[in-house]
Amino acid sequence: MPANTPRSLTVTWGSESVLVSSIDHDLPAPGEPSAQGEVVAAGAANPQALLPDGAWRAIARATTAPEGIALQLRPSPGDPGGLLLEENVEGATLRSVVTRVHLSELLPGIQPRTGMEVNEVPDPQVEGLTRDGRPCAVVRYRYKDFGHLKDHVWQTLHGTLSINSYASSILARKVTRSLIAHPVEVTFEDGTPSFHGLVVRDGITRLASAWNVLAGPDADAAKTAAHAVGSLFGGIRPDAGEAGDAGEAGGAAPALDERLAEHRAQWREGIRKEFAHEMGLLEPGLRAAQIAQTFVVPAQIAVGAQHHPGHPLAPQDVFDDAIRSILASVHVDFKQWDAAAQHVEVITRALKRVIQQGDSLVPAEDLQAVYGLAVGRTSPDELPAAFRDDTIPGTPLWRSVYLVHALTRAGLFEQLKDQAKTIKGGRRMGPKGFAELLGPLVDLPWRSHKRAVTKQARNAWNNGGVLTDDVMLDWDPVPTGDFTSLVGPASRGDLNARCTLAVAGGIALIADKLLTRNVGSALGAAKEKGGVPFRSDVNQVVQDLSRQDNELGLWTLALAANAFRGDALPENAVTLRQLIRKDPDVGAAGRAYVHFRVDLAQPDRIARDENGVPEQLYQWDVVAASDEKRARPAKAAAGAGAGPGTDPDAPDAPAGTGAAASGRAADGGGGPGAAAVFLAPAGVDGRPASQRAADDRDVLRTSLAAAHDALERLKLLEPEVGAHTPVIPLPGLKELNRILVSLTADIENLRRRTEDLHEEDGEETEEAEEGEEAEEGLG
Repeated sequence: MPANTPRSLTVTWGSESVLVSSIDHDLPAPGEPSAQGEVVAAGAANPQALLPDGAWRAIARATTAPEGIALQLRPSPGDPGGLLLEENVEGATLRSVVTRVHLSELLPGIQPRTGMEVNEVPDPQVEGLTRDGRPCAVVRYRYKDFGHLKDHVWQTLHGTLSINSYASSILARKVTRSLIAHPVEVTFEDGTPSFHGLVVRDGITRLASAWNVLAGPDADAAKTAAHAVGSLFGGIRPDAGEAGDAGEAGGAAPALDERLAEHRAQWREGIRKEFAHEMGLLEPGLRAAQIAQTFVVPAQIAVGAQHHPGHPLAPQDVFDDAIRSILASVHVDFKQWDAAAQHVEVITRALKRVIQQGDSLVPAEDLQAVYGLAVGRTSPDELPAAFRDDTIPGTPLWRSVYLVHALTRAGLFEQLKDQAKTIKGGRRMGPKGFAELLGPLVDLPWRSHKRAVTKQARNAWNNGGVLTDDVMLDWDPVPTGDFTSLVGPASRGDLNARCTLAVAGGIALIADKLLTRNVGSALGAAKEKGGVPFRSDVNQVVQDLSRQDNELGLWTLALAANAFRGDALPENAVTLRQLIRKDPDVGAAGRAYVHFRVDLAQPDRIARDENGVPEQLYQWDVVAASDEKRARPAKAAAGAGAGPGTDPDAPDAPAGTGAAASGRAADGGGGPGAAAVFLAPAGVDGRPASQRAADDRDVLRTSLAAAHDALERLKLLEPEVGAHTPVIPLPGLKELNRILVSLTADIENLRRRTEDLHEEDGEETEEAEEGEEAEEGLG
């Protein structure tokens, strides 16, 4: 076999045996500085590729073949654009180079699928760039500080790997499909110097999985993300250049981008040496395969964007919108985002287009405030300032009220629909179709806390949400700290009060799973299990609840809005599974709340049973309150006993919670460090086995109690972490389950053997006693 022939080998990856198809004997050599200079010169000379010099240098550093990029950029008499890949999207033409790049030069970018998630670390602000009125194929990411950048990269990689990983596939065949990337200017609010780099906009799972391969089979999502961040940024301090690190010669300190480039070059040199050592072995193994399959990856890098005449977007927004359009087409035709991510993508892009057109009846300042609310840049407590009205409560619910109101105004609704239809490629869109776009925007502040019912809530928005006929009319929200104060004006015909109650109360009922898209099976179900007296669309139920002559419905909406909280789920929304699992958001002291059924005969309008205990509200009650006449047959069929009750399948006391759990923890003495007790090997201290066994029993009990405490703390952290990143990723859960099953089996086997020994000892004792009695009798 020739010395340079790629070789195949089989390696062990976790529990898998992976056939690595081919490994080259050498890694790509670093590009020559002169060749990198050719890229900058060729890019500046190409009329269809418009980038700052810093962006060209970032591309030249990243690629393994700078001379190939220079060749693609070089224009010819017949084609002034050279050999650039050309893609036409709505409103723009994108031009890209195709090459291979170092894994260590790619940062994960912002992708629309994360737009419907709540993130611990906020996304950077994004701004497009232009030159002489023309769009540049680069965007500016603005982070708070250097730590924000590192945390964001860690979060993106960790969250991605928590959902999925292609590690074993990449180990076997490398990354085979090009990543879609483009240059980015990374800037910081705290004054940290900016630098240019490359971000991946499509293929983030492939990027994260490649880092997973390089980190090794024992690295979980967290360790992989930490390994990637360390490799990308090392221990570089952004302020080092200002701290006198100029060197003995007294020259200027290297800029941040130069120090980053030097760190990554040194990191790659270390990897090359490690790979050369591995390949020099008689039988190269797993580490050689890890490096060979991930050192470089294929990439399609956007370098030019041409604005089509008549397109409504401003030049600074053309490139990012074009990239998002390509991503959307990829994830519709090839691998779809879920519906919520698609809805976020459509409505936010449509809103930006309307803003850029500049012909909306809504003032531009108000449109910017609405956009800030929609994408999460404006927090709920900033709501009064955003709308220049100090009487507006700065709460998550009021944020959603004003967002729904703004997006459905006559001066904006039709324009948004037209743009949304253009982006989606559809021909028709009514209020129901528009409502489904609003669901993932409305639930932004509370989706992590109410994630157990997010699916049902979004289905309700798909069924019309709160977009009633009246809500689509001309009205204004009425700010108040007590929604019950609006019932009187609403019952007297005040449209503003009625619609405020409809939107606020309707959102509260939908978010708390007390108003869902009811299906046929719900008609036969008990009210305690989500049953309804009749079928009706969600927006029709809200419409009927908010009728002027429906006092019961208006009070139902008002009390629901008053009780609503964005940081927890109500007890009404508890399912049997949650009762057994005892989610920390449900029933925890200081966190739980309840929606109560309305009784107009009571002074406080809250229904109570014969013992004076307030009665919980059920979806049955909500739907029945919307049309009491229509609900009468179902009430009659249910009989006199159809009142609030207890789920007969629910356990009396959830296992593993409350006093029992506290008792176990106290008995075990387990604290955060209890699981770290040193377990000495058998016979080391020379004591009898029974004494060592007593110690080991204590270690086992303490460790299990500590594990239980750790699990409880993880459950409490779930709302803060957010649904995008599970506190225990799926591979970790599978591994924990395997360990627990094995532990349970071992304990059960010990229990059976111990019981058998007890039974045998008991029989021997009885026989001995009988023998002794017989001897006494003979005596």
